[in-house]
Amino acid sequence: MKRVNLIILVLLAVAFLIIVERNLLNLSDILHLENPDAGIVLPFESEVSPDLRLETVRKGEEIPVLITAAEERLGAVVAAMNSVYQNSKANVVFTIVTLNDTVDHLNEWLTKTRLKNVKYKIVIFKPELLKGKISKDPQTLEAVKPLTFARYYLPAYLPEAEKAIYLDDDIIVQGDIQELYESNLKPGHAAAFSDDCDSASSKGFVRGAGNQNSYIGFLDFKKDAIKKLSMRANTCSFNPGVIIANLTEWRNQNVTQQLEHWMELNTQEDLYSNSLAESITTPPLLIVFYKRHSMIDPMWHVRHLGSTGAGNRYSPQFVRAAKLLHWNGHYKPWGRTSSFSDVWDKWFIPDPTGKFNPVRQHAED
Repeated sequence: MKRVNLIILVLLAVAFLIIVERNLLNLSDILHLENPDAGIVLPFESEVSPDLRLETVRKGEEIPVLITAAEERLGAVVAAMNSVYQNSKANVVFTIVTLNDTVDHLNEWLTKTRLKNVKYKIVIFKPELLKGKISKDPQTLEAVKPLTFARYYLPAYLPEAEKAIYLDDDIIVQGDIQELYESNLKPGHAAAFSDDCDSASSKGFVRGAGNQNSYIGFLDFKKDAIKKLSMRANTCSFNPGVIIANLTEWRNQNVTQQLEHWMELNTQEDLYSNSLAESITTPPLLIVFYKRHSMIDPMWHVRHLGSTGAGNRYSPQFVRAAKLLHWNGHYKPWGRTSSFSDVWDKWFIPDPTGKFNPVRQHAED
């Protein structure tokens, strides 16, 4: 009898060990699924937010939002993220693209302030990705900010997403980001933008060097490569500071590779380096998405707040009603002079390290 009991105990122990082993294998599979990028060499490296408190994590469909974070503009990123997060109950997940020397500062700012419960992933952009795609002209190189090209690589940064939103850092969101995310794109369109001729942002707009609203301001139509495209020079341009991307179409149409092609060709033929608009990020997008993009509701991208005369162009009532504000232009709300900087101030969170201070506020102290 004792021997039978001993055999039963041994069998039970073996069964228990088998169950434990299977559970561990299943857990390993789950971890691999949750980290699909492990072992894959990509043009960036990533790390996940270290302080996600499960009791406050938002549920529902994830809304991927990508934004870039330059060290000298880190306060802008924090203000933009804060405005998105506080104005929505949606399950927003931020992918923050930055450079290596900014990671610690950014993590400290996010985890030691009211944004500690925000879901985010930090991605390290590798500037060598742009090798052979940027003009070697010293003036051009000086003006190049590598992170501005992150929007070209949306599918690489968001490999599991079918749809995503890209935001410039100099924006404030006043509406519910879920509304923007749920905007419909036309069949076959990989992205939606705001046209520069839309009624909201072209109101009272005066064109000048650096401020253009048609293709001729961004591209050299005397070049053969541009002529062959048969694009109309007076076509309304668009602003890529806010993008709704259908990443499935983006991948299927090889949009990233198309953008890189035009970057490389520009280094050989100066297709847009000397354009009036002084932009090297927008022209490839204008070419690739010529008459092949959907429109964003104008109130979801009210821009030119960083241009001269923005305070005369928009009334305070209109600015309050706008769902997204964009301070594109020379005058930023964290700088010395800017229109409607008080709106931006509401969303700014002071830097716990003391490294970043809005110039305007610092001057007043």
